[in-house]
Amino acid sequence: MYEEYAIDVTPSGKPDLKEKVPTMTPGKEHEALYEDSSGDGVSTIYSGTAPPERSDSTDEFTTYFDQKVPIPEDEKHPWFSFRKLWAFTGPGFLMSIAYLDPGNIESDLQSGSIAGFKLLWVLLLATIIGLLLQRLAARLGVVTGLHLAEVCNRQYPKVPRIILWLMVELAIIGSDMQEVIGSAIAINLLSAGTIPLWGGVLITIADTFVFLFLDKYGLRKLEALFGFLITIMAITFGYEYVMVSPDQGQLLKGMFVPYCEGCGPPQLEQAVGIVGAVIMPHNMYLHSALVKSRQVNRANKKEVAEANKYFFIESCIALFVSFIINVFVVTVFAEAFFGKLNNDVHEVCANESFSQAKLFPENNETLDVDIYKGGVVLGCYFGPAAMYIWAIGILAAGQSSTMTGTYSGQFVMEGFLNLKWSRFARVVLTRSIAITPTLLVAIFQNVESLTGMNDFLNVLMSLQLPFALIPVLTFTSLQPVMNDFANGLGWKIAGGILIFLICVINMYFVVIYVTALGQVALYVCASILSVVYLAFVAYLTWQCLIALGVSFLACGHTYHLGLTAHPELFLLNNMDAVPVVSK
Repeated sequence: MYEEYAIDVTPSGKPDLKEKVPTMTPGKEHEALYEDSSGDGVSTIYSGTAPPERSDSTDEFTTYFDQKVPIPEDEKHPWFSFRKLWAFTGPGFLMSIAYLDPGNIESDLQSGSIAGFKLLWVLLLATIIGLLLQRLAARLGVVTGLHLAEVCNRQYPKVPRIILWLMVELAIIGSDMQEVIGSAIAINLLSAGTIPLWGGVLITIADTFVFLFLDKYGLRKLEALFGFLITIMAITFGYEYVMVSPDQGQLLKGMFVPYCEGCGPPQLEQAVGIVGAVIMPHNMYLHSALVKSRQVNRANKKEVAEANKYFFIESCIALFVSFIINVFVVTVFAEAFFGKLNNDVHEVCANESFSQAKLFPENNETLDVDIYKGGVVLGCYFGPAAMYIWAIGILAAGQSSTMTGTYSGQFVMEGFLNLKWSRFARVVLTRSIAITPTLLVAIFQNVESLTGMNDFLNVLMSLQLPFALIPVLTFTSLQPVMNDFANGLGWKIAGGILIFLICVINMYFVVIYVTALGQVALYVCASILSVVYLAFVAYLTWQCLIALGVSFLACGHTYHLGLTAHPELFLLNNMDAVPVVSK
């Protein structure tokens, strides 16, 4: 048996060994916890039949994967090994799917058609910011052995925890609806309108269940499938890029000169929309969970540091690929359709005998496109092959993001609620919620109404961003949680500024959308919801500032609010931090 020591964690986060306490029930693999009523700190009692260093072997990644990828030794290349990089490759590419979903593709093509090449630098900046935030999420999963939803479940009190879960679920459902819409539109285009939009929605329901069981063939094969879908997107959108041959000088100028000459409110709104489309809230939860699929001994700080390094390199490569694909889409529409009028497009489509020519009214207004109209105008100007290849790319984007969205939902539900639902039950629930309104719009409305839902969904997900970004910065800045891997002063300052700017930008995007509706009743509802929303964001921000070191906000015993309720997360996986004496 083992004798355990109670560890008293003071508000400063430093463990203090106290007297021995009786051993708990043998076989219990995790800790028993209680809060010290004296108010001096949180006491933690460890128990179990095995030393803490074995926690990694019992922490099975069973949500979707019943295996962990081993990391090979490479003594010849201690600083950098391609063999090790290959072993760590996978989670970053699954994460990068969120940067290539139909919502992003639509934002890209609208950026090109409205602002030309002028907003490419915004796309580049948003991708870099996304990379830095994904780094925080990945480090949290690697260091603690717990993903973001699990850490939130342990650290926040009950009411904030439930609100967080509901907000993240809302974001996942909104993203799911965009993916269903994109897939349905792609199927409609590929069938030349033979399969109606509602039929495409139903097909998407069915194929989701088929894809879900592919992970039974092994984790690496599943990751290879995602790599294949990303390759399809690169080839299809790359084909459009080569065919249109954008001006390379304008491309480079737009990407590296942070200026938008002659831009007005439409271009500003589009720039804000790019940031909202690229940085997805549920992606933080997803990435922090996916990194657990690699065998990393968290009792060995060198292995943890190595895992953080390789996961960051892999994320850089994955997001670089996604950025190039997004650039393909932006520049195609910037070169071919920037400044085009509805009359111009209607005439070309009518001359090419495209039945969809009626989508473009005969007026002198600037062309307004979405993922459906985008495919049509490509077909009108560059032939039917361009339209079908575009549809294949959209279908790959929709199907891949559908699968990663389902994984995100599973991790979030299990992490926040500790519910072990089957994949089938989970998908039935979320698919029903996501597909019911989408199916109703597809049946009773037209394609403009279906694609118009994307604007509302982008606003919905923009509202959820603080509920992922603030917690990930909070917990990666807590030394008791991350130990030697906690954010340094530079990361705390930079992370705080970035998250503040992103939240402000997205709030601006929401305000623009609501004011454009022009209905007093909606203004009143939005005002009431805004008060509740901002109050909860303020609560999360308050605790985040304390974690960042603004100690005067602590008001005495911050841990009673749950901020440091369980600061032993790293200690659970660090043998040196917990003295265990074997007899």
